[in-house]
Amino acid sequence: MDHPESRTRARMMVAGVAWNAAGRGLPLLLALLLTPILVHQLGVERWGLFTLALALVGVFSVFDFGVGQALTRALSERIGAGRGEEAAGLVGAALTALGGLSLVMAVLLWFGVPHLVQRLLNVPAELQPQAIAGMRVLAVAAPLVVLNAALWGVLAAYQRFREANLVTIPVNIFYYLGPVLVLLVWDDLMGVMLALVAVRLANTLSYVLLLRRLMRQVLGTRLRLLLVLPLLRMGGWMSFSGVLTQALLYADRFLIGALLSLAAVAYYATPLDLVIRVWMVPVAVAQTLFPAFASAYATLPRQTTALLRRGALMVMGLVLPVALVLAGGGQQILALWLGPDFAAGGGLVLRILGVGIFFSCLAFVPSALVDAMGRPDATARFALAQAVVYLPLAALLLLWQGIEGAAVAWALRCAVDCLGKLWLAARLYPAAADAVRRLLPVLAAAGFGLALLPGMASLPLMLTTGLLVLLAFAVLALRSLDPAERSQLRGLLRRPTGFLRAESRS
Repeated sequence: MDHPESRTRARMMVAGVAWNAAGRGLPLLLALLLTPILVHQLGVERWGLFTLALALVGVFSVFDFGVGQALTRALSERIGAGRGEEAAGLVGAALTALGGLSLVMAVLLWFGVPHLVQRLLNVPAELQPQAIAGMRVLAVAAPLVVLNAALWGVLAAYQRFREANLVTIPVNIFYYLGPVLVLLVWDDLMGVMLALVAVRLANTLSYVLLLRRLMRQVLGTRLRLLLVLPLLRMGGWMSFSGVLTQALLYADRFLIGALLSLAAVAYYATPLDLVIRVWMVPVAVAQTLFPAFASAYATLPRQTTALLRRGALMVMGLVLPVALVLAGGGQQILALWLGPDFAAGGGLVLRILGVGIFFSCLAFVPSALVDAMGRPDATARFALAQAVVYLPLAALLLLWQGIEGAAVAWALRCAVDCLGKLWLAARLYPAAADAVRRLLPVLAAAGFGLALLPGMASLPLMLTTGLLVLLAFAVLALRSLDPAERSQLRGLLRRPTGFLRAESRS
């Protein structure tokens, strides 16, 4: 199981992706059902404020300074090399350092919240007390968010995706159900934020329980904080890249809040939050591929590039139908989900974002390879170059075309990000160049067809275009596979549950 080649087996990869997707997908279904209830309970302005608070939680994840992902990479390399006994000292040093650093950041956030609410955002005066109190409560959760990311990284290094997701699913369900229940008895954002913090704490305790054997070893191992220095050097670039990624993801809604209104934030952020839910697919794939890449890239280039190609095709195949539906039927989706008024305000935004999410999802796969190789500096520099161009472009298009212009800027950035990371993977890992060349025709056909849909008004024309795009994708994707890969695909289609049973026995 610890040999690098065993960690890249197709069955293990498929099972890991399936469990990771289930861990994100089941809570997502509940979130989609509960969002209209939350919008009704909070009202449009408080809902807009709530989405900003959730964005703040997302920003917390960068406060691990990249150590969480660097820890996954370091542990995966050691496990693959037969040096698993070094894990306890490394994990202990990482968790101690992250706990201290995140506490400092939580204090800084606590004192910075009033400035954010009163001076940077157009929060009505009557909502400011709730906003300040609620966001300060979330600041307390910063260490939990950081430690959860690190503990998940340890579980990922051991490829324990099944156990991790079995405990995470109920916790994540209450991440969405908790606010609804609290608002029934306490109509205040403070109660909502307290529910979110409680869920984060439950998540931390569940991960510690899964890792209890390792945690006992950590407690019995002398603390050597110097072990975290290589992780900080590697993680520094990952953190820098993470900060830029979060800035690029959330900057537009803060720009809208500063330049327009909280209602405009709601009409833009709600479609954006919906399309970002599709990330559960590439995140599930990338979380599975990352430890396998880290264990195999140095000694098994053929298996590594095959993983890159299959992972990219899997992401495209799963995301493309969803992106076609969003890009073609975004108006109708919002009308059914949140009503015609919300559809009028955000329908076109959703259709444009539906194009961008396809490219955004694919970018996760080459990014996982580049980071697993120990080159997060490359993705960080690329993210910085994007920020320099994207932020002024988003502000300009926002002032010119409103929230639809911001959506266009977001979709364009996603396409550039995807193509750029494929190029980086081929440049930094020459063995991957052939895989990237095989993927480009598939990507071009799908991307071009998607880009046509938001400008169409005729339903028959949209349906015809969507079917042609799917047909072209299927033909080109099959041509990009090796004969052995086609045989594996036929086996998976005939017996998809066999992969999960095999993983459960391993």
